[in-house]
Amino acid sequence: MKGRTISKFTALLLALGLAGSAAAQSYEPAFRPGDLDDRPAGEPNAVMVLGSPHLSQLPDAFRAEMAGPLVDRLVEWKPTAVAVENISGLACDTMRRQPARYDAEEIESYCFDPADAGQAAGLDVPAANAAVERMLAEWPDDPPPEMRRELAAVLLAAGEPTSALVQWLRLPEGERRADGNLTEGLATFLDERMTRENESDLVAARVAARSGLERVWCVDDQSNYAGEGIDDDAYGTAVAAAWDNPATKARIAQSDALEGRLGQPGALLDIYRAYNAPSYAIEAYRSDFGAALAEPSPGAYGRRYVAYWETRNLRMVANIREVLGRDPGTRMLAIVGASHKGYYEAYLSHMRDVQLVDVLPVLR
Repeated sequence: MKGRTISKFTALLLALGLAGSAAAQSYEPAFRPGDLDDRPAGEPNAVMVLGSPHLSQLPDAFRAEMAGPLVDRLVEWKPTAVAVENISGLACDTMRRQPARYDAEEIESYCFDPADAGQAAGLDVPAANAAVERMLAEWPDDPPPEMRRELAAVLLAAGEPTSALVQWLRLPEGERRADGNLTEGLATFLDERMTRENESDLVAARVAARSGLERVWCVDDQSNYAGEGIDDDAYGTAVAAAWDNPATKARIAQSDALEGRLGQPGALLDIYRAYNAPSYAIEAYRSDFGAALAEPSPGAYGRRYVAYWETRNLRMVANIREVLGRDPGTRMLAIVGASHKGYYEAYLSHMRDVQLVDVLPVLR
């Protein structure tokens, strides 16, 4: 009798969908956008994701001119939009207004300080962004140099230095000078930005400028909030312990070998080819995020870390999708740290108006 009673109770739980993980894991949604075969009217949006090393972290043997062959290949793909792993000026402005959530060191690490440019232009970040939208909505096909200098100044006030660099690069060398709201200090800043060794300025801005684009799109997002009361030391120790595994050691050995060839012809392209190979995403998952999920600390710090990571990637992809909606039929080059690439493509593949493009043929 007792066994039959338990059996009936279990059957009731199953009927109510409350019988635990086995029943829950067997559920598959009927609506799976990635499996549908319909097509949008007109040209689909195409997104090519380039997984990148962080160039600023490469060994001293790296030189800015090494990025030239990569830029050449990306320009040949003819993108009509370029997205980068930077936080937008508007998002940084929001972070600055929440000091209880984001400390000054965090903001300095992720965000450009637009104070000087804003003072010169007499615009705060939201007003400068609105001005950029108005200017570009009426932008002529062949603007005179003074218009580009003014747009560069307003983009700096908007917290968008990489887009300001696009305007600087599109100017003839003799026209790259201070003018109006573009002070001597801001002009010097843009000159120095031209040789900064990071993928946003060295690759994305140059591809955008050579492709005839007026800006790049900053799609990163660091607004995830894990709540109060987390022990940062315990968090760091737990996640570091999860990363101490054979898959991580293999990734480090691979990157060390690739970076050790910097200075030889084609070495940087070889790094990009390796980081964009089909196997790289699962290798990154096993060494990093999958290992963190299995991390057994009482504070579940590995799972908290993966929650942050997935939230960040979802929001980044949402920002990309928003940009695509501005001009359906966009060919977007999305440049992002290599560990993000697998998540980008997995999330984008579920969207009905996005067609993914394999970057490896472009890198040959």
